[in-house]
Amino acid sequence: MHIAEGFLPPIHAAAWTVVAAPFVVHGAVAVVRQVREHPDSRLLLGAAGAFTFVLSAIKLPSVTGSSSHPTGTGLGAVLFKPPVMAFLGTVVLLFQALLLAHGGITTLGANAFSMAVVGPWVGYAAWRGSRALHAPPEVGMFAAMFSADIATYCTTSVQLGLAFPDATSGVVGSVVKFLSIFAVSQIPLAVMEGFVGVLIFRVLSRVARPELVSLGVLRDDSSSRSAKVRSDVG
Repeated sequence: MHIAEGFLPPIHAAAWTVVAAPFVVHGAVAVVRQVREHPDSRLLLGAAGAFTFVLSAIKLPSVTGSSSHPTGTGLGAVLFKPPVMAFLGTVVLLFQALLLAHGGITTLGANAFSMAVVGPWVGYAAWRGSRALHAPPEVGMFAAMFSADIATYCTTSVQLGLAFPDATSGVVGSVVKFLSIFAVSQIPLAVMEGFVGVLIFRVLSRVARPELVSLGVLRDDSSSRSAKVRSDVG
């Protein structure tokens, strides 16, 4: 990821486009609903898209026909839920294909499915899991960013393995080979992405706390303190 233009066989490119399309359409509806119901979150929504664009534009050569880079989708998934990121991530990938020659139009569906669909859902699941365990939000954000990144590349490895099975070990052997090659660069990148996500989250917690509370990302401390005072008085 990004899988290069024309690298996938046409049938595979078409199939991944069909698979990704419902998520992207649903995401477009979710974005419209988000803006309509929470107009004050538009600036934060734009920032999440810009963050994904900038971070995922850092491109390092990796497996032939592909590349390694951060994804940046974990932050938006935590802030706005995965359906929104399905649309934002696809828009990011489209602009990168047109303006930066990262990825391509024929492979947009495959790239969108891995980075804009699977990555955000796995990252969001990691966030919710950490919060259920009462871990600090910074830990949850690190887990979301790291997991979204790794999940994206695991999905890309499967996509490439299906398209180019190994002559002796078949699809499974090919997927394992792609995973092992990606791991060399992607695991360190995912760790760094996790720390970047924590830094950004801390900044947002200071400058946009009301918006994060409104989105349900953070708890309203003032309400918690008031409830505690009432309990103590009672």
